[in-house]
Parts: sequence; structure tokens; C-alpha cells
Amino acid sequence: MKGQVMINWIRTAATAAASAMLLLAASSAGAKNVSVADFGAKGDGATLNTQAIQRAIDAAAKGGGTVSFPAGTYLTGSIFVKSGVKLRVDKGVTLLGSQKLADYPVMATRIAGIEMSWPAALVNVYEQQNASIEGDGTIDGDGKIFWDSYWNLRKEYEPRGLRWASDYDAKRPRLVQVFNSKKVKVGGGLLLRRSGFWTLHICYSEEVTVDNVVIRNNEGGRGPSTDGIDIDSSRKVLVQRADIAVNDDALCMKAGRDSDGQRVGRPTEDVIVRDSIVRDAAAGITFGSETAGGFRNVEAYNITVEGNVPVGILFKSAHTRGGFGENLRLHDFKMTNITVVLRITMNWNPSYSYAKIPDEIKDYPPYWKVLATPVPREKGIAHFHDVKIWNIKATGATTAFEVSGYKEAPLQRFTLDNLDIQASKGGHLYDVKDWTFSRAKLAPSSPVEMEDASAVRGLPPGSTIVRPARPQEDPSKKSFEEQDKT
Repeated sequence: MKGQVMINWIRTAATAAASAMLLLAASSAGAKNVSVADFGAKGDGATLNTQAIQRAIDAAAKGGGTVSFPAGTYLTGSIFVKSGVKLRVDKGVTLLGSQKLADYPVMATRIAGIEMSWPAALVNVYEQQNASIEGDGTIDGDGKIFWDSYWNLRKEYEPRGLRWASDYDAKRPRLVQVFNSKKVKVGGGLLLRRSGFWTLHICYSEEVTVDNVVIRNNEGGRGPSTDGIDIDSSRKVLVQRADIAVNDDALCMKAGRDSDGQRVGRPTEDVIVRDSIVRDAAAGITFGSETAGGFRNVEAYNITVEGNVPVGILFKSAHTRGGFGENLRLHDFKMTNITVVLRITMNWNPSYSYAKIPDEIKDYPPYWKVLATPVPREKGIAHFHDVKIWNIKATGATTAFEVSGYKEAPLQRFTLDNLDIQASKGGHLYDVKDWTFSRAKLAPSSPVEMEDASAVRGLPPGSTIVRPARPQEDPSKKSFEEQDKT
């Protein structure tokens, strides 16, 4: 679906999801209220309350109800919100994650694009429906111990050619996971902080609403892979009123990695992200790098990107990922002092993206073999096409565009309208086809470079130069730290 028909379809889906949440709230109004204190939970910040909280949730699940907490700090391991249950985390309440990995049971899930066993999140909606996590309290992962475990493993793995394995071998709990579930709501002013790994992971789920969350992960350090909100092979998702400061992707679409992601073959589709601010992150909004299942019918608008954010809009993949992106609509972005306004890189972070098991290692976990399964190039390149970007205002940028695809799979039919970009450099548009600009106001001190004048139409006179692509540094030759940042 294209144009107005597509917009109406997506908004109808989002409205239906919101209506379902209202029905859930209405039906819960007459349901029983359960206090965790009645099951022995203590908000003293020291008592491990996992079993007491879970007993309260299980009691509320019998017929549906709300689980509440008296004011206090509740130390806990993984808890599981059940169908028909609203977990209320109100102001004055903190759920504090245990620092013992044993308090997070290992379960079947998808992590960083492949299906494998991994520690459960701190708060889980796992194979449930009509459930919610709401309130203006705090869910705190206390994750530094897990950040440190990752960096310690990286130091050991990098010299052995195992940078790619670090993210899978260093087990770290996510903060909140919605997995294989339907009609779920998260929000109401929640503060999500110090996640050990991804903060809010929505995977294999549908009709999910995230409304009014604050994410703060850069407290007490900068945790690796502390993404904000990851929408992963899910559909009919609405994210609105998010305020995010993290140390990796902030608002991110994912759909599986390499051979395993292609085997699953589930797209992320029918998604709206709106009315949000990104203050610290790898990018304002990201597609990838897990692109295998593809992205379809995604709209993001009214997004502010400011502060410590190097890229405003980011597409990233690798030549083993595969997948596609189509009917993507990004508009009404305001960016302040962002280094690169639009970056598209199809050979992202080779040390992480391309897994090769060293010959001398004979004993390794099964998921290493999954990660190292070869993907033919013709199946491995992601195809992005029919993308619309409009109403973008960027001030204080260094570069307007850093766009590179592949000659055999150019980035096709991008339409960009009403751009007001103040940048020191124009940057480049390589390996593109049928790009159309209109009402583009660019104020760079150097022109936008491109190889083929016929591939791009509508940029202001004098703002472009046609020349052979400048030699680009092989990204695999960069340091691990530099690769992580690009």
C-alpha cells in the first residue's frame, strides 16, 4: 500500500491497538487489586522479592487484576506478567534488578537477531495477552555489573578474532521484554534506567503500545548495547512520548540476523513512532542492523534529536543480513548539533557483523555455528526502496548525507521533500537510483558528491558535484571502537 491509503491503514491499526488497551483498562477497573505486601514483599532495597512478587502476579491472573506496590525499593530477579494483569509501578516505587545472573532464568528467545537461550528480562510479558506494565515509578536494572562483564569478555575475545561472539557470550538481562505476546501496554510515565542490555525489547508480538516512558541508561557509566526501544519482527506497534538517553540505538527497528533471521522471515511492519525525543544515543531512529525479515509500513514523525547523538536517521545492514525496507515514512524531525543528518551504510561494523570461527577452536556453543553460517551474497544484501523523508530541519550538523549502498543493489526511489539542513559538508550519495529531492535547502560549505548525475534529481543548483566515488577506508581496518560508532 502506498500514499494516503497506507497512512490510513497504519493509523487505523494503531487506533485499534489503542482501543484494545482502553477496553483492557475498562475491564480491569472492576477486577481485583493485589498488593505485593500481602504476599510478603518488602520494599527495603535488600530483601529479594522475586517469589513474593510473582505470587502476587499469579493471584491477580486468576480472573484478571492489578498488582500494586507500597512505596519502597523492591529488589527482584525476573518476574513474569500474566494475561489479564496490570503491573502498577507507581511514583515512589522502584523495582531494582538483582545483580546475580542466576536470578534471571534462561529461556528461549531471540537475542541480537538469532533465536537462542538467554537470561529472561527483569520484567517479562512472555507469551501472554491483555497485559500491561504502567505507572510513573521506576524499573532500575542496576546494570553496571553486567556492563563490566561484557567489557572484560571483549578484552579477552578481541585478540582471538571473536569480537562478533562477545555480544552473545556475555549474558546480560534486558530490562523489559514483550515476547510472542498480543495486546500489551507499557508506559504511564515509567522511568526505565540502567538496563544491563536492551531496555525494552518487543519481539514476535503485535498490538503493542508504548506510551510515555523515560529511558536513562547512562547513569553510573555508559553500558554497551543499552538500546532504548527495539521493535523486532513485530507488527501493529505504537510508540509515543518516549524520552531517551542511552549508549546505543534509541528507537530501533530490527528483523533478524543473517541465516537465522532469513529462516524465521518475520518482518517488522505497521509501526508508528511519534512525539519523542532522543538526547543521547547512536542515532535518533535506526533501521537495522538486523534487517533479514525486512521492514514494511513504518512511520516516524515529530522526533527531536539533540545532544550526544552522532546520527539523526540511520539505516545499517551488512552483506550477510538480507531483507528489505519498503514504504518507510520519516517526517517532521528536528535535529540540533547532530554530526550526520542521514547515514545509510550497508557494510556496518564488519568485526561484529561477519562471524568466522577460528580454526583452532573446536569446542564452541551451537549458536556460534548459526552465526557463522554462510549467506550467499545474492541473498545477503538488503534492498531498501520506496522511502519518503520530509520536513527535516537540522542545524549545527557536520555532514548532510553519508549514503553508500551496493552497485548491484542500489538504494532506490527515495523521495526527500522540504529539507532545511545547515551542515559544514554536503557529504555523498553513492549507489543510489531514482532519488528525488524537492524544496531542499542545503547550506554546506562543500557540495554533495555523487557518481551518477541521473540518479538524483531536484537538489539546488551548485549544491552537487559529479565525480568518481572517493576511496573509502575499509571499515574492517578501523579499530573495534571506531567500528562500533559508525
